[in-house]
Amino acid sequence: MGTAGAVALALAEGVGALPETARGASAAQFVSRRPAPADRRFTSPAVEAEIARVTKKIGDPELAWLFANCYPNTLDTTVEVGMRGGRPDTFVLTGDIPAMWLRDSSAQVWGYLPLAKSDAALQRLYRGLIGRHARSVLIDPYANAFARDPGAKSPLFWTAQDQTVMKPGVAERKWEIDSLCHVVRLARGYWHVTGDTTPFDAEWHRAAQLIVATLRAEQRKDGTSPYRFQRSSPNPYDTVMLGGMGAPTRKIGLIHSMFRPSDDACVFPFLISANLFAVRALRWLAELAGKVLNDAALAQDALALAKEVETALAEFGRIGKDDDAVWAYEVDGFGNTLFMDDANAPSLSSLAYLDCVPRYDPLFRRTEDRCWSAANPYFFSNGGHSGIGGPHEGLDMIWPMSLMIRALSTDMPSVATGCIAQLKTSHAGTGFMHEAFEAGNPTHYTRPWFAWANGLFGELVINLARRMPRVLAAPSPLRPG
Repeated sequence: MGTAGAVALALAEGVGALPETARGASAAQFVSRRPAPADRRFTSPAVEAEIARVTKKIGDPELAWLFANCYPNTLDTTVEVGMRGGRPDTFVLTGDIPAMWLRDSSAQVWGYLPLAKSDAALQRLYRGLIGRHARSVLIDPYANAFARDPGAKSPLFWTAQDQTVMKPGVAERKWEIDSLCHVVRLARGYWHVTGDTTPFDAEWHRAAQLIVATLRAEQRKDGTSPYRFQRSSPNPYDTVMLGGMGAPTRKIGLIHSMFRPSDDACVFPFLISANLFAVRALRWLAELAGKVLNDAALAQDALALAKEVETALAEFGRIGKDDDAVWAYEVDGFGNTLFMDDANAPSLSSLAYLDCVPRYDPLFRRTEDRCWSAANPYFFSNGGHSGIGGPHEGLDMIWPMSLMIRALSTDMPSVATGCIAQLKTSHAGTGFMHEAFEAGNPTHYTRPWFAWANGLFGELVINLARRMPRVLAAPSPLRPG
């Protein structure tokens, strides 16, 4: 079997790694790396039409090939659509891990939302996923990942000895604020695009109430929380100190998060990007509560919590003052702060992309500039590659997602072109985006099958086709730099 056929078969069968021969595949062949049509898990006519439309606007054959491989990757390889209790049910794998992350599954399908209004198949997918999210939150609002079978034990071997309350259906129980925020973002986004209120039933209503209650409980105003988590691991970022409660904090109205969007433990429990995301998500939830659920009390509760967190962020979430201030990455309320940025969203760099702050807000722009500099210990630059990584995969490992967020957040064609150039030279012959690659040595990468990164790359290309068509129309090789 040729390399392209082996890759397609591997993806279609759902294996956890691509064949080794794929790593050295010649990009010059530009043979589609998608599974054969009969082997794709889900097909959307609107997505196929979008691939054809946008590909015509791309002057670089390799870039067009990457887009056509990556944009439909979530649908091709990770989506499972069925019925449960007479209603649509959608389960979305992250790729090479047999579980569904609330954050990842929301982000993986985000790029298809603009097409949902005209595609009944996509609407069914979203209805099923919004319902699955609600049922997952009702199982455990503190869990970040869930099993395919809501009555089963975790399919993830590394969670077997976790010291926490593992309920049936939970795959991993790392408390991350953004998990709940991404659930709200997708639900509101779907309703905003389609006007469809079908998913917002009594079950979703209960989940929405639990989301607000959980975020409020994790302000820990009385110093307590029902959540505990510890794991025996040589990696300190996999466990939580002080009996699973996290580092000490002064209770200032911010929401505690034990883990970051990377699934790495926080140093200080007030993760600023996640708290900013919570403010936005609570306001989205309030909109749904008022206009769809007809629950004025829930809307008011969400708005009040959003305002309280927003006020605390303004007072305690920054480093520096006035025109020199930037957002901190983490704080503890006692005056201790950490500045860095991580590649996963929400990150400080992704705040405008997630609509947490205005795109041209000076505070955000100063923060973004600092993130993309040596002031961020996880900003790496070598061999023509420059980007942000994080402790999750170690030093010198750039996450392609950071480059995608950078390009989505800029209005400068030169910056977007540089990001595209790096992404184009990072796939190492596989035709797909990865979790991370080594700066200056993209043949060293992690996770050959990472659907979120693939989907975000597709989203970026479509975005640039609209905002900066000349960046894509250029037939030049687009070398990094």
